Amino acid sequence: QVQLVESGGGLVQAGGSLRLSCAASGGIFSINVMGWYRQAPGKQRELVATITSNGRANYADAVKGRFTVSRDTAKNTVGLQMNSLRPEDTAVYYCNAGGRRLLRATWQDFDSWGQGTQVTVSS
Repeated sequence: QVQLVESGGGLVQAGGSLRLSCAASGGIFSINVMGWYRQAPGKQRELVATITSNGRANYADAVKGRFTVSRDTAKNTVGLQMNSLRPEDTAVYYCNAGGRRLLRATWQDFDSWGQGTQVTVSS
């Protein structure tokens, strides 16, 4: 199973910055898309940003111009630089990766999630 481990997050004042990181490990695999989602209390999980293996990034309208997603394909890591944070950015942020993994000599699709990391922005 491809495992994702997140780091970063925490408490910051409005207007501040935070950086999240996520590393994938576990067997032989090839990741197509990595990204970040978030879930605020009482709300559904929503897309924040994704990035493909060739570097094409996609952002939610709410974070465009403030957040930057980056990826190190060789290290199987993805980062999220969050600037100009707002109280409405408060949520649990989840790392996600999708691709193919080698399992018993067969390539199989996978879609993995991290455990989540809390981001709290105070006003």
